[in-house]
Amino acid sequence: MPGPARITFFNHKGDVGKTTLTANVALALAARGKSVLLVDGDPQCGLTSYLLPDETVDDLLNEADGLQGRTIWSAVKPVLDGERPRRSVAPVSVGARVALVPGDIRLFSFERFLNDAWAGSLRRRLDALRATSSISTFVSQIHGQSGYDFVLFDSGSNLGPLSRVLLLDSDYLVIPVASDVLTVRALSTLGQAASKWMSDADTINAIAPDDMPLLKAKPILLGYILQRFGTSGRVLASEADACVSEMSRRIRDDVALALHQHGESLLPAPRDDSPIAQVADLASLVQVARHEGVAIWECSEGTPAQRHVARRTFAHVAAYLEEVVGVQR
Repeated sequence: MPGPARITFFNHKGDVGKTTLTANVALALAARGKSVLLVDGDPQCGLTSYLLPDETVDDLLNEADGLQGRTIWSAVKPVLDGERPRRSVAPVSVGARVALVPGDIRLFSFERFLNDAWAGSLRRRLDALRATSSISTFVSQIHGQSGYDFVLFDSGSNLGPLSRVLLLDSDYLVIPVASDVLTVRALSTLGQAASKWMSDADTINAIAPDDMPLLKAKPILLGYILQRFGTSGRVLASEADACVSEMSRRIRDDVALALHQHGESLLPAPRDDSPIAQVADLASLVQVARHEGVAIWECSEGTPAQRHVARRTFAHVAAYLEEVVGVQR
């Protein structure tokens, strides 16, 4: 069975709508007939809280340490205890063709452990190598049982160890951005961090035993998605328009070129410097959608025109990903 396309929507700058984007792209892919596994790798559990009722989240967290645990902590805790990854952790269905590995606040403990494991991997410690690739391993186990077209990772808004292993396990990277100066400036550190992580992973992969599961560490940058931009009618407001121009330049110079150092195939898919999509300010709809646990275009608030724009925008993103990844099912 061929592996799914693993995609991370990642930006360490907060307040760019990363989790909302991940959830709604998954639901849009499902609407196009694709199967999606969502992995909530953020200890804040934002994706899990979006898609599951509070009482369900409480139950999952309470049961996570048991043999029937179903959160991401349930999968990685044995590694933290010095054991091999568990054979299987059953994801939670959150709709037709979409399943979720729920997040867990206890991932903070695993993140500290991962930091030491990364250093140990550079010293060819076998237990550290297994720990570093443990999330990748259990995702592959889940795929082996059910089969998915896509795996979408949601990570925290930081450059920590969890973000590192999720990005390095991804086939593709999409960068959510907001039209503000801080987001533009953050792209430089994102590119530098990704490049350093990939260099370290190349070293780890070169010295690791041949039979050891390893992170691919070759994410292809597909581009960026601009969210919550200011509008004037149907045209970007002048300040946001200038920010988009600068954003495109920074994506190219600070991120794409940093990845290009690790292989020409890691350059963005052929396209101009424009964003993959521009998601208008749908803040009022987003809050209702998160409360109701549904796609933005299916929430009970907003106008038909707003919901139509949301549906069309995320359908466009899903179609683009399907085309560029070439998923055939």
